[in-house]
Amino acid sequence: MEKMTKKERVIAAINKEEVDRIPFSIWYHLPKVDQDPVQLAEVQIKQAHLYDLDFIKMMPFGNYSAHDFGLSCTFFCTETEPVFERKFAINDPKEWTELKALPGCFGSHGKQLQLAREFKKQLNGEEIPYVQTIFSPLTTAKKLAGTRVFDDMRSHPEYLHQALRAITDTTIDFIKLNIEAGVAGFFLATQCATTDYMTEAEYEEFGKKYDIEVINAYKDKTYFNIVHLHGDNTMFEMIADYPVQCINWHDRWAKPTMADARKLTDKCFLGGINERWLSEAKPEEIKEHIKAGVLAAGPKGIMVTPGCVAELSTPAVNFYAARTAVEGLYEETIKADESNKEKELSLA
Repeated sequence: MEKMTKKERVIAAINKEEVDRIPFSIWYHLPKVDQDPVQLAEVQIKQAHLYDLDFIKMMPFGNYSAHDFGLSCTFFCTETEPVFERKFAINDPKEWTELKALPGCFGSHGKQLQLAREFKKQLNGEEIPYVQTIFSPLTTAKKLAGTRVFDDMRSHPEYLHQALRAITDTTIDFIKLNIEAGVAGFFLATQCATTDYMTEAEYEEFGKKYDIEVINAYKDKTYFNIVHLHGDNTMFEMIADYPVQCINWHDRWAKPTMADARKLTDKCFLGGINERWLSEAKPEEIKEHIKAGVLAAGPKGIMVTPGCVAELSTPAVNFYAARTAVEGLYEETIKADESNKEKELSLA
């Protein structure tokens, strides 16, 4: 098979077609540079070249979507200390009603828009897909208030809905500007679609309703859209129905497994690496770890990535080992898949 470009490889995986190599990417926070869009783009592009990544998940600091709405943050700007929530913006239910929609180019949102523009400028035509990180409106609300958002959701639902409207409108404006900046798609993270926080009926009303509105703003305009489920006990089946091409979750330590998830959805999977384990793994263990994940999912319709951000303490040699592990893995898993099917037929 002829060598594919990174974009061709990603699109083939999305479409569950043959690939010359299973696509690979890795991401982690970059607190030393994530307040400077120019430098952040430089560092992420350098990483993409260093580890031969097939796509770049843009890495704005994790609280950017709440910062403009009043979340107070402490920025350490070191390699090892990510941003810290200094003071929540919402400390009384009525304060939800004070949130107003903001332009998508304002404040910290504006920095991330500049980041998207910097990727386009610095890549200068190089064909590496890059996707912007966005958060579900309810996740942004949680960042603004902490877990009290769930108490306010039940005691003052009308106040929270008003705030979610403002957050959603801001997110959609931000999305439109990022599409103009050339992103291949969006990585939509939800940290609330878990029964640890709420029921599925509650998420339908306060989460999914706004998530779908956000996704509808880009689903027909970008080709590489991912939804990420954060945490354990997630509402996987509900989120798997979202109109995006790919799904990412902590597949190596949270349910469902890759094998079980494949019975629930035909979406392209991003995963196969236990991001917690990777930080302490021995390089020689990594290939078998990744191979097990790919075998569970099947060789088509998968990109090898962490289930969430890699730990800041992960040694570079482990990232190299993970990238090396995908070489020849597609052919190897195709043979294993065919062998398993033959065994099933012989037993039938």
